[in-house]
Amino acid sequence: QVQLVESGGGTVQAGGSLRLSCAASGMMPGTVTMAWIRQTPEKERERVATFGIDGTTNYANSVQGQFTISKDNAKNTLYLQMSSLKPEDTAMYYCGAFPAGWVGPKYWGRGTQVTVTS
Repeated sequence: QVQLVESGGGTVQAGGSLRLSCAASGMMPGTVTMAWIRQTPEKERERVATFGIDGTTNYANSVQGQFTISKDNAKNTLYLQMSSLKPEDTAMYYCGAFPAGWVGPKYWGRGTQVTVTS
């Protein structure tokens, strides 16, 4: 059974940084694409960063140069380093895993809340 557990969210002032973690279990590291997706009540869901099976990374334009996605296969953990945070980065952040052939996450974590105050 695949499980994704996010942690590291919290409240931070604008300009601050946070590092989110997503601990994965029930699947072999390096066999799925993983991503961070955020959602607010006002906005549509947005995939902010992706870590491909081949190790390539992609970012939404809105976070390019601000967020960094990384993965530790030994720990089977995905990270999202967020810096220069802005109030508009406030959202629930979810970790998702895409098996080959899936265009969206098949597996989801429960999310971790990030709140950025001005």
